[in-house]
Parts: sequence; structure tokens; C-alpha cells
Amino acid sequence: MTSPKIPSLPAQSSVRGIERYYRLHAHIYDATRWSFLFGRKTILDCVAAVQPAPTKVLEIGCGTGRNLVELARRFPRAHLTGVDLSDSMLAVARRKTAALGSRVSLLQRAYGPALKVSGGYDLVLCSYALSMFNPGFDQAIAAARCDLAPGGRFALVDFHAAQYRWFSRWMEINHVRMDGQLRPLLQEVFHPVVDELRSAYAGTWQYLLFVGRIKG
Repeated sequence: MTSPKIPSLPAQSSVRGIERYYRLHAHIYDATRWSFLFGRKTILDCVAAVQPAPTKVLEIGCGTGRNLVELARRFPRAHLTGVDLSDSMLAVARRKTAALGSRVSLLQRAYGPALKVSGGYDLVLCSYALSMFNPGFDQAIAAARCDLAPGGRFALVDFHAAQYRWFSRWMEINHVRMDGQLRPLLQEVFHPVVDELRSAYAGTWQYLLFVGRIKG
């Protein structure tokens, strides 16, 4: 009999590296990432089509709060929780979401274990974050499953795989893993409602759009 797989925890060296990275990039992040973080609006459109009125929303790796502001606009009755490891990124998010007052809660921490709020979240969103959880993406997915309310949806847009090894190596320098590691585990944990790969820059890489509900 094989032992159940134990989700891996983020290494402290990896955590420190990501903290340093975003300390340098937080103030230019939104101005520079538009050119390759594709599908961020599309995944919100997908969510709105299948989960039109969530009242509790969690974003894993909320970064500068870009998605939180858009989620608040699309879902005016929702309370939004953003989790991020980087205080530098959260400092930007605090400024962006200040006008939303108590509708938004921001937490500085690694995601996983689950937050376990009462009743769970109707929507758990992850936008270009899990590909940076190395190790730890499996633990984050397991935690998201626990944090979902019955009938809730998990939504993700993220890097999938690169056509060229030079590009994936360059992305590794930026703490991003691109070897298709997310999709099989998501398909194992969630029943896909949206499960689509799209190409960027003539196929230089693929990104994944995924929305799913808990199996069973």
C-alpha cells in the first residue's frame, strides 16, 4: 500500500527569495506585467458566467490588489479577502483598496493551510501565483479545496508550459515554474467547468484558464 502524498511546504529560502523579488518589483508591477500576464480579465469573465453572485471571495496571491478592485466592481455584495506573502505588494494593495473599506481584508502570509472561515468561500481565485509556489502549489490547491463553500468555484489563470527551454529557464530566474505541473492536479481535485490552454507570442508559452468545482 502506498502512503498518501503529503503536500510540500514552501522552503524558507524560496520564501525569502520571493520577498526580495517583490520588494524590488512591487511599485512597477502593474506598469510592466500587462505584456505577458494574459487572461486576467478573461478568467473574471468566466467566473461571472458560472458564479454570478459570490458573497465571500478569496484571492490567493492578491499582489497589488488589481483583481480585488475589479472583483469589488463586478460583485458589489461580496466581501473580499486577499492573501499574499509580500508586504511590499500588499502595501500597494492597501492603497488601491482603501476606498472599499471593510469590504476588503488583506492578510500577509503564505497560503496553506486553509483559512477555514465560517461557511467557506464562494469563490477562490488564483491569478499568476501558483506557478511561483515552488514547492507548495500542491498544498495551496489542497487548502483551496478546504476553503471552498459547498457549490463554490475555484478559478485560476496561470502559466502552463513553455515551447523553448531558454524561456522556461528565464522564467525560473523570476521564480516561475512552467512545466505543466498545475493542470493535472487541478483536474484531480476539481471537476472542470472551464479548462483551456491558450498560446502567447506565437506559441512561445501557454497559459491555463481553469474554473472548477469540488468533485463528489
